[in-house]
Parts: sequence; C-alpha cells; structure tokens
Amino acid sequence: MLAAALVFSIAAAATVGPADISVADAFGTILSHLGIGTSPLSALHDGIIWELRLPRVLTAAAVGAGLAISGAVMQALTRNALADPYLLGLSSGASLGAVCVVLLGLQLLLPLAAFIGALAALAATLLLARLAGGLTPSRTVLAGVAVSSLGSALTSLVIFWTATGDSYRNILGWLLGSLSGAQWSSAGIAAGALVAVGIPLLAASRILDGFAFGDDAASALGINVPAVRWSMLAATALLTGAMVSVSGAIGFIGLVFPHVVRMMTGPGHRSLLPLSALLGAIFLIWADTAARFVFEPRELPVGVVTAVLGAPVFAYVLARRKGGA
Repeated sequence: MLAAALVFSIAAAATVGPADISVADAFGTILSHLGIGTSPLSALHDGIIWELRLPRVLTAAAVGAGLAISGAVMQALTRNALADPYLLGLSSGASLGAVCVVLLGLQLLLPLAAFIGALAALAATLLLARLAGGLTPSRTVLAGVAVSSLGSALTSLVIFWTATGDSYRNILGWLLGSLSGAQWSSAGIAAGALVAVGIPLLAASRILDGFAFGDDAASALGINVPAVRWSMLAATALLTGAMVSVSGAIGFIGLVFPHVVRMMTGPGHRSLLPLSALLGAIFLIWADTAARFVFEPRELPVGVVTAVLGAPVFAYVLARRKGGA
C-alpha cells in the first residue's frame, strides 16, 4: 500500500503549481515518455511536468528514502535511538565538503566532496567517542554533536571568508536544505546512490538484527563485528554524502521515520528498512511540495519544513516510548 501511495504521491505532487494539470494527465505524460501511449498535454504543460517538476519530485523521493535508510542503519550499528546522519555530524561534514568545492567553482566534484566530508565527520565522531572512553550510545551522540558543531562552524567560517554578493543567499538556502535546483542529473545521482548503496543495506537486515541486540549476538551469527560495522558505516556515509550533495542538509527524516515504523511493525529490520524508506520518500515529496507552494511566490528551504513537521512528530514518538517503558 505504501508503494502505491509513493507512486500516487509522485504523480500528484508533480501537478501542484500554477499550471492546471490533473493527476491523470500527469500519469499519461510520464507514461508517454516511457514509451507507453501519447501525452495528453500540450508541449508547454508536458515540459512543465517532465523537465521541471518530475526531476524535483523524484529527487525528493530518493533523498527521503536514502536518509531514512541511513538513520535506521546507524541506529542499529550504534545501538543508539538518537543516531541519524544529522546528529552524528555526517550532514555537517558533507555540507562543509560541498561548500568548499562550490566556492572553488568545482561543482562537478560536489558529490565526491560531500562523501569525503561525511566520511571524515563520521571517523571524527567515532574516534572522539573512543578516546572519551568507548563507543557507548551516549558518548557517540555527544561526540557527534561536537563534530556537527565544529563542521557547522567551519562551514560558516569558509562562507564568511570567501563568499561574495548573492552567493551568500544561495549557499545559505542550500545549507538549510533545498531541492529548488533539482534536475534530471540530481535525480540520477540520488537514485544511483540509492540503488548502489541503499539496496545492499536493505539486504543486510539479518546482520542489522544481530547488531541491534549487541556485539555478542552479532558475533554469535558469525559476523566479523569490527569489519562489518566500519564497512556499513562507510556505506551510510557514502549514501548520506550523495543525498546531501543534491539537497543540502535535511534533518529529522533519518531520526524520525525508523522510530515511527518500529511503533507499527516492531524492531525487525526486514520490515523496518523498506518501510522507513517508503515513508521517508513520501514525506519529503510532500514537504518539498509544501515548501514551494504554501507561501507562493516565496519558496521556503525544505529543511525548514522538515524541521517544523519533524520536531513535533519526534516529540510524540518520545512520549509514546516513555509511556510504553
């Protein structure tokens, strides 16, 4: 049912805007570009759907799914309910790397720089937690907060030192999370990372079940705990870096939706990972639609919308968990 809701959301969100286009016509146009039938729309409206809105909607879907998967995997590997790419510093590290190459005029290296920044931030978080006494859940979160703050401060310093003119506004909008510049290339990067990294992580549900019950349980399943943990954390850094490179830093998706799904289906990762991905995709599609439509002609950064909507939901989830404890 969620898969059907995702397909409907993609077509319906593509119709939201000044041009009067029905969901049925949007489906017809999309199918015609896939070689099925002919487009029911004029050339102008066909271009609005295919060239402008659909790449943005598909980018939002892939980014939402990727961030939700990253959050669920990090929570299992660290056994920390608060772990997500934003809180553990990955988003800040990816943002720092991306801003550096943007200001240097090397946009083609943006995905690589975002991945390197995310991986460096993750390594710094885990190293700091280990130096503080070990990778306990509380130390990992505190170390992530410190690394995230440092990454944000360095990003601000780089922007303050080098950005000029309108670049301040453009970079600030990107740092708050924005899909306004999404094109087919953006959708390709996000979808490619989701297929190359996200699907293998989805197939690792049994391994993540072992980590969720502790390192001893994982070892009993025959898992090489240190090697698998580091390789999977590196995979989440790659997935997060790819998503941040096309959307900026968007918080709360990786934190909230794994908890929402656990409340519905339990902790098993065989259901948790794909359902979190679907809910994250649907949520970000409509959050981005709200960001560009509610205050039209002014457009909000989608990261602001996810924070406004995600914070109350997470507070509710925390209250439910406390009540059930």
